Amino acid sequence: MDCSKVGSLISSLRKEKNMTQKEIADRMSISDKTVSKWERGVGCPDVTLLGELSNILGVNIEKILMGDLEEKDTDGGNMKQIQFYVCKSCGNVITSTSEAEISCCGRRLHSLVTQPEDKIHKITVADIDNEHYVTINHPMSKTHYISFVAFVGFDRIIITKLYPEQNAELYIPKTQHGKLYAYCSEHGLWAKGV
Repeated sequence: MDCSKVGSLISSLRKEKNMTQKEIADRMSISDKTVSKWERGVGCPDVTLLGELSNILGVNIEKILMGDLEEKDTDGGNMKQIQFYVCKSCGNVITSTSEAEISCCGRRLHSLVTQPEDKIHKITVADIDNEHYVTINHPMSKTHYISFVAFVGFDRIIITKLYPEQNAELYIPKTQHGKLYAYCSEHGLWAKGV
């Protein structure tokens, strides 16, 4: 751990938040001299303070320890590059328009690998008036079920959460061409063009 890099990052994040060293120190119940030492690279924050410091500055502890945020190049948030993340602990569904560092329930999540639909994960779409009627002939038991279906168009995403012991069917407004994604709790993410 490079204390000068850590200090430089703390200083820039503090200034980004328009906070003084004293304001950081008061929120953490430490002296402003301690914060000054960190920012000058004379010392690094104690491990016991990292959680609170990361909350105040709004960054991961790991990034503070590295002393660098490693910002990515701007990609414009293209919906064709959408990534889905699912927390195995709580079932939280998270999306991003490109690869991202995402965590939930204390664990880092990895983006789901999309597979084309197959015989077991067949996504059927019927046009009814101004809607797509989507059905998936799939078990919906408590341990093996379709957790969500997402429609991703040029400029929007519609996510419908499904639950065990209900039918895997839903209506999606017919707005544009896109891609349907269905997440099976056991076999991952499946996709079909619409």
